[in-house]
Amino acid sequence: MLIDRKKEAPPVTKLFERKPMRIVLLGLWIALALLLGKLFPQINSIEDVALVNLPEEEMSMQAAALKDTYFSSNTGIPLLITWQREEGLTLEDIQIIQTLYNTLDENPVAGQKFIPPLGTIPPQALMGSVSEDGKALVTPIFFDENTSTANLKESVSAITKQVSDTLDVNPFDTPLTDEGLHARHSGPVGISIDATDLFKSADFQLMAATVIIILVILLVIYRSPLLAIIPILVVSIAFLVVSPLLGAMTEAGWLTKDAQAVSIMIVLLFGAGTDYCLFLITKYRDTLLEEPNKLKALSIALRSAGGAIIMSAATVVIGLLTLILANYGAFHRFAIPFSFGILITAIAVLTLLPAILGLLGRYAFWPFIPRTEEMARAHAAKKGKPYKPLAPPHRIMRKIGRFTVKRHWLVMAVTVLILAGLAAMSPKIEFSYDLISSFPEDMPSREGFSIIEEHFTAGELAPVSVIVKSDKDLTQQLEALPYVGKVAKPQVAEGYQLYSVDLKENPYAVKAMEDIVQMKEDMKQLVGEAFWLGGETSEQVDTKNVQEADEKLIQPTMIIIILVLLIVYLRAPITAVSLMATVVVSFFAALGAGWLIIHYVLGQSAMASAIPLYSFVFIVALGNDYNIFMISEVWKNRHSGVSHNQAIENGVASTGAVITSAGIILAGTFLVLASLPIQLLVQFGIVTALGILLDTFIVRPLLVPALLAAFGKIAYWPSKLWRQK
Repeated sequence: MLIDRKKEAPPVTKLFERKPMRIVLLGLWIALALLLGKLFPQINSIEDVALVNLPEEEMSMQAAALKDTYFSSNTGIPLLITWQREEGLTLEDIQIIQTLYNTLDENPVAGQKFIPPLGTIPPQALMGSVSEDGKALVTPIFFDENTSTANLKESVSAITKQVSDTLDVNPFDTPLTDEGLHARHSGPVGISIDATDLFKSADFQLMAATVIIILVILLVIYRSPLLAIIPILVVSIAFLVVSPLLGAMTEAGWLTKDAQAVSIMIVLLFGAGTDYCLFLITKYRDTLLEEPNKLKALSIALRSAGGAIIMSAATVVIGLLTLILANYGAFHRFAIPFSFGILITAIAVLTLLPAILGLLGRYAFWPFIPRTEEMARAHAAKKGKPYKPLAPPHRIMRKIGRFTVKRHWLVMAVTVLILAGLAAMSPKIEFSYDLISSFPEDMPSREGFSIIEEHFTAGELAPVSVIVKSDKDLTQQLEALPYVGKVAKPQVAEGYQLYSVDLKENPYAVKAMEDIVQMKEDMKQLVGEAFWLGGETSEQVDTKNVQEADEKLIQPTMIIIILVLLIVYLRAPITAVSLMATVVVSFFAALGAGWLIIHYVLGQSAMASAIPLYSFVFIVALGNDYNIFMISEVWKNRHSGVSHNQAIENGVASTGAVITSAGIILAGTFLVLASLPIQLLVQFGIVTALGILLDTFIVRPLLVPALLAAFGKIAYWPSKLWRQK
């Protein structure tokens, strides 16, 4: 541990040597959290709204707008009730369904806008709408578009009760494997309700699980109860400031709440915030071993670690902020909450944490209190025990650093081989683009969807809306297309025609997406450019195109911005480029390793299409965090006159333990996402955690030091360290 005693601590860090200032800072943060909590709603308490992910200029969105303008029945958003009996639906089942619709006609539930007259038609006529195998029927109830999710949930509960009272059993809750009549709520309303319930429970689970895992890891590593609680306290207060401020921004219309973004933000703030706390706490503890005055030690530690924390937080904030460039709604909505949350958390780490540490002093580390040699001798004498010198610190990491420097070519070859081997799996990944596949299989709306999928032909699940501006009947030409199963009679309005087209393939399959791409080419041959393709499959194709365009824009933009920050911070382009290259390689390795687990261990057939960009942003930003802390120590050693190879060894030794601990904590918090019943978050948690672990155990302690050793002093070019002996 190198302490520059000749250089005075700057005035900002010396503020924490004054007890009144420490108390004022602690009081200000607590008061701010309480005041904001009173003035504004917490972000996760704000009512969810319908979220749109695709830009309005995409073909599927244009088709939806045209359909709404010229062919809308103005019926509202549908709740689809799927009815199923494995032995075959009976007339008694049909009469139960009709009883429900007669009741809804006489006493509508809240938000109900329209129901078809199913209660007044002959039962035999309704039987004609049953699936070909006679086992399933789908009936709709339409709700006003402005109905809140809470009211929709109440209305769906009322519908469930009405059917249950008629049957004396709840068919919406019985296992589909049982005999008898089964019913499930599905469609847009059912999916919206289930998604809201999932994310509401997810927030609490995430918060509790994240806090517990951080506590356990900190207690195991540092064996200090206060040290385990302090980082959680700091980040919790920061979160209590961030959450109502985001709530205020949402109420003001500056943000759109995204429940998924809020869930991931909780993990990010606690994981990254705890890491920043550990970097300062560890530096403080090491300084206390040489500096008898606890407050001077705090100033020295803050000066030493503060720059790296600021730089690390800046890379994460700016990296996450690049998501604001995205055209895909879910990506775009992540930018502000994530970057703003990290900014506030970093400020808390640099102000609130020093205030707490300054008040507690050495007792923050009880029962293993760090003391200088003189203090340790006096303490031993007071206890009547012989003085035992402390073992040399960081012995294991120093050995790793020494080996890496001496055998840098071997280390580079092995680590690159491991990372490249994992990265080679990434091109084999299959992606899915539909939302419902990320939900649990036993979720009611997904079970309802499965009933439709099982008992109706593939294309009926989600027909393609083909809109053309033409007077020519295209029914025969559309039916002649090899991938088309059935074409309904067209609707005509003001020069536009609407054809409902069933594909032969499952409309959510990748093959169906390929058919849509081919259909666009075929339609150009039939009518030129005056056509629009809408529906679920067309939206999936547009989703794929928009997401890929976002990746091509955001990934290089983020790389360039962070690379510029690294060059400015280090004033060494070669090292900056190398650092960026290592985290990009670790991203592809994490993606490949994630696919091995997701596909071959968990048995999932595809990875959610949003995972590559989400994981890239987090792995690259957070991976550079660790590189910055390690490189900062190498640079400080060089500035102190230490030789190049010794500086690398010292840098690995002094930061190895804390970065490893931080990496384990951060990976653990992201793995908490894998405990949730939402496939997208499970996959995101796995891939991101793997990226952090690869960076923690392979990239940062082995590959980066090996690269620095191989470069020699050219690693510092053109800064003055390059010319230093």
